[in-house]
Amino acid sequence: MALLDQAFYQLLEIADVIHLDLKGTKLTLDSGFDSERNHTIIEDAEMIPVIKPNRRGTKNEDKLHVMFEKEDDQEKVYKQRYKIERTFAWEDTYRKTVIRYEKRSDTHMGFKYLAYSLINLRWFLKRK
Repeated sequence: MALLDQAFYQLLEIADVIHLDLKGTKLTLDSGFDSERNHTIIEDAEMIPVIKPNRRGTKNEDKLHVMFEKEDDQEKVYKQRYKIERTFAWEDTYRKTVIRYEKRSDTHMGFKYLAYSLINLRWFLKRK
């Protein structure tokens, strides 16, 4: 969370260099990033923050309803994030992709491609 400012501004710089317009796009983040400051930073870049509300120890049902109410239409977008997180989890099942032992980047990427191939093979075999 401490690196969000730096990473976000680097994202904006990279988008500017490659002439990619991010205005109006949605940025999804975990509930750990739910703060007014983070919402403001993202909204100042004319992007839409999709951050799952953090309960912050709230047990009052009325307050929880209000917290989740504003995210009503963005809940669908946040649920799509699961697909990405699941892919990372599948990648993490292969030790060679989690910890980089190789000095050469082409060898490392070869192991990543092998892991992705195995993930896809498992998916295709499961469908039959």
